[in-house]
Amino acid sequence: MDGNNAAAHIAYAFTDVAAIFPITPSSTMAEYVDEWSAQGQKNIFGQTVRVAEMQSEGGAAGAVHGSLQSGALTTTFTASQGLLLMIPNMYKIAGELLPCVFHVSARAVAANSLSIFGDHQDVMATRQTGFALLAESSVQQVMDLSAVAHLAALKGRVPFINFFDGFRTSHEAQKIEVMEYDDLAKLIDQEALNAFRRRALNPDHPVVRGTAQNPDIYFQEREVSNSYYETIPGIVEDYMGEINKLTGRDYHLFNYYGAPDADRIIIAMGSVCDVVEETVDYLNAKGEKVGLLTVHLYRPFSLEHFFRYIPKTVKKIAVLDRTKEPGSIGEPMYLDVKSAFYGKEWQPVIVGGRYGLGSKDVIPSHIVPVFDNLKLPVPKDRFTVSIVDDVTFTSLPAGIDIDTTPAGTTACKFWGLGSDGTVGANKAAVKIIGDHTDMYAQAYFAYDSKKSGGITVSHLRFGKKPIKSSYLINKADFVACHNQSYVNKYDVLAGLKPKGVFLL
Repeated sequence: MDGNNAAAHIAYAFTDVAAIFPITPSSTMAEYVDEWSAQGQKNIFGQTVRVAEMQSEGGAAGAVHGSLQSGALTTTFTASQGLLLMIPNMYKIAGELLPCVFHVSARAVAANSLSIFGDHQDVMATRQTGFALLAESSVQQVMDLSAVAHLAALKGRVPFINFFDGFRTSHEAQKIEVMEYDDLAKLIDQEALNAFRRRALNPDHPVVRGTAQNPDIYFQEREVSNSYYETIPGIVEDYMGEINKLTGRDYHLFNYYGAPDADRIIIAMGSVCDVVEETVDYLNAKGEKVGLLTVHLYRPFSLEHFFRYIPKTVKKIAVLDRTKEPGSIGEPMYLDVKSAFYGKEWQPVIVGGRYGLGSKDVIPSHIVPVFDNLKLPVPKDRFTVSIVDDVTFTSLPAGIDIDTTPAGTTACKFWGLGSDGTVGANKAAVKIIGDHTDMYAQAYFAYDSKKSGGITVSHLRFGKKPIKSSYLINKADFVACHNQSYVNKYDVLAGLKPKGVFLL
């Protein structure tokens, strides 16, 4: 199952109405919901979801707003420019304390050029709207934490953006555990649900909404929502606890991974966290003391929970943002972390870095230099990783090539031509391996923006241990090339391990 499928599975459970409009890479979420609705599949309320495809993302957001006002639990799916078109309605939805979830496969926005690939620029543009922001790092987390977003939104009366990395998580196929609708139904706060239904606009008990307010009252009423946002971290933590009981996993607003006495840590969110975890294991095995703080609930940002999970031995911190805010003195999460430590007796050195814009691949060899940078007496600040910035010289040099995948993992690459069947065959293969063996399986498909006729590279991993490697295969046991002309155009053997197999 891929990330979009996992999000759609959960969204369908909690949804009365889905207002949709397609945009890459979120489109398949809406397609799944539309398909299941047409098949008559029931949600946890025993009803079929009503799906309305609108004329644009702006129309979808307006439909969500209207549907919520009528007492229907409503969901939409979007990304990039589509999410930007929804922002005007998002202010209204949040300001009126209407609980809903926007599932976002986070994607780059068109700036110097258009990109259909993943980063957090779209989500970061919504920080001021009043929506809570919940992030996932893997397909399994999408399955588990999407439920938390729906449950917390309803109980806390605050709308959520539930987001994960476009393509890297939305289109990565992983062997995961699926949440059952019967288990999810037991977690619904029935009192909150009934209260939401009662607040629906109804001609039998009319109310006035959407007023225009003058200076004497607007500011005062704007502050009334503070108490709702103050309760959200506790509500989210409680529901994470419920999911932990069901799954045996360990979710918190912030999850720490690494040495308990670490002196250097990275703070990040999204799929890069799995890459950092692999790197942390590699470095700690060599005697270093490093760690990772994964951010799940980014808004509201809970200082209490933030400081609860950082080892008190930490002296230096690198904050990694997957966005670019030109003209700012730093990227959003970097500034949040700096602000969090303001006035504290504990003052670690904090630097910020940018990575992964437009799905630029980040591998462990890019993360090692981030930790090495923190060793310096004065670490480089406002740096970039995984590129060579020969204009403003912000980039950290790439580290030595390392292999951090679990021992026993088999890595395979398949070079194909768009629409030649290579991707489809590999999807079928990884499904067979995942469903009919005791092995973990991962599949990711790299291709350009062309609908067909472009180059495709399928990346398959399988093994006996969980696979965290959320990056392209750089050391392969098996390489297949399904187009003979590629041999003269591309370095198809790059990264093939000694005694590896090449099939033409």
